[in-house]
Amino acid sequence: MDLIGDKWTLLIVRDLFVGKTAFKDFLDSPEGIATNVLSERLIRLLNNGLVEKYHPTDTGRREHYRLTKRGQGLMSIIKPIVKWGSNELPRTRITGPYRKLQKAR
Repeated sequence: MDLIGDKWTLLIVRDLFVGKTAFKDFLDSPEGIATNVLSERLIRLLNNGLVEKYHPTDTGRREHYRLTKRGQGLMSIIKPIVKWGSNELPRTRITGPYRKLQKAR
């Protein structure tokens, strides 16, 4: 729980799963994570082998992030939470790229 138990870490993992890879992409998420918090959480995920950095050929020097195989295992935790929220919380709506979470049950 020390590693993934906070709101921001799970939201970063969620965003990685739906295809966000660049630092700026995470900042554009509707929850509004602060840059210092995002940096700290990405470092923690990297240091624990849940995320890895890579350099897409079309972005020059900018680093991007993706889930490792180990990190993808977290989706078995996140998907049931999404399903529960959409079933039990009447005003919960899954929109945009996050629909991928609902379909991947």
